[in-house]
Amino acid sequence: MMNIYLRLIYEFFKIGLFSIGGGMATLPFLAHLGENTGWFSYADLMNMLAVSESTPGPIGINMATYVGFSVGGITGGILATLGEVAPAIIIILIIASFLTKFRENKYVDSAFYGLRPASTGLIGSAGLSIVIEVMFSGTGTLGIKWKAVILALIIWFLSNKFKYTKNWHPICFIGICAVVGIVLGF
Repeated sequence: MMNIYLRLIYEFFKIGLFSIGGGMATLPFLAHLGENTGWFSYADLMNMLAVSESTPGPIGINMATYVGFSVGGITGGILATLGEVAPAIIIILIIASFLTKFRENKYVDSAFYGLRPASTGLIGSAGLSIVIEVMFSGTGTLGIKWKAVILALIIWFLSNKFKYTKNWHPICFIGICAVVGIVLGF
C-alpha cells in the first residue's frame, strides 16, 4: 500500500507541476495517468469531472482528491491532493523570495507571456475532448449521443436567449442538468 501512496504523490506532483492554467488543464494529464496506471477509464474521468465541477473548490484539487480516494482511500485522497498543490506552493515560495528581481526581469516576463498560449491550448484540448466524449461517443446515429446534444442546446438557449432564465446563476443550470441526467439516466 505504501507503494500506491508514493505513486499517488509522484503522479500528482507531476500533474501539478505541468498543468499550468487551472483544473481543466489537468485533464490531458489525468487521461494519460488513467491510461498508464489503469486506475480509471476515460469514462470514469468524465464522471470525475462532472463531480468535480459540481462540488465547491478547484477542479484540479477535487479530481486529485477523487482519484486518490478511489485508489488509496482517505490517505490516498490526502496525499494526491498534497502532491497536486505542492508544486504551486514551492513555485510561489521561490517567486516570493525573489519577487523584486522577477518583476523587472524581461526574460521571466517573456516566459510568463509565452505560457499563455500553452495554457490556452491545454484548456481548449480538455474542452474539446469533453465535448467529443459526452456528445459524440454514443451508439446512436453517426455515434452521436442525441440526448446530450439536445440537453446542451436547451441549456444554451435557456442561458443565452430566453429572457426569464438568461440571468440565472450557473449553479441553477448545473442543478437542472444533474436532475435531468438522473431522471433520464445519462
